[in-house]
Amino acid sequence: MKKMLLAIAVLGMLIIGVEAQKKMKPWTEWSEKDALKMLNDSGWGQTQTETNTSEMFFTPTTQSGRGTSSDRTSQGATNQAVNVSYRIRFLSAKPIRQAFARSILLQQKSPNAQLEEQLKAFAEQRTQEWIVMAVSFDSTDQRFSGPAMQIFNSANTGILQNTTYLEIKDGKRVFLKEYRAPINDGMGAKFIFPRLVDGKPFVTPESGYLRFYSEISKDIKLNMRFKVQEMMYDGQLEY
Repeated sequence: MKKMLLAIAVLGMLIIGVEAQKKMKPWTEWSEKDALKMLNDSGWGQTQTETNTSEMFFTPTTQSGRGTSSDRTSQGATNQAVNVSYRIRFLSAKPIRQAFARSILLQQKSPNAQLEEQLKAFAEQRTQEWIVMAVSFDSTDQRFSGPAMQIFNSANTGILQNTTYLEIKDGKRVFLKEYRAPINDGMGAKFIFPRLVDGKPFVTPESGYLRFYSEISKDIKLNMRFKVQEMMYDGQLEY
């Protein structure tokens, strides 16, 4: 009996230790590395990387274009694989807004009390009506960013509303309510969905996963799945 009680006590201490490790430090203390990990590799922010290998092998560029791809003719030879990374994030989730706020604060060369208050309000606000996905992108070759920017800038709600949705494990979907093209805020395009369906939350702890899907164009299809169990923050489901 004593050995069993001792084993239970040790197990309890291990569980407490694991829980302590999971508890994050306040966002105001995050390093740049902490903020970037939250934005790009977390329960609320993931990266979809597409690789273009059409220009990977050397072929001389000619005036006539013979033996060259249309990309090579118009953009010049790259002779290497080119990656385009799409950063897909739950902007309506507090940890993502906190990561954005922290990144901005870390870039400041001197304290700015007014900016700090504005960013704190942005980081801590909550929404009861909407789920907002933010999508930005970057490339290993900036010549590939321009066409993507044009596509995101020209897209609109009417074009995307039937091919953009959130989906949970049981197959239920909620479709796009509004699309907002990128502006100069560093967060990318915004995809806005209803938070409630038939008066009830679309996402619950039992939803399994939450998948974001959008066909921006024939060349850009975003498809990212997030595990709901990894979206708990400060004791509650954040999305």
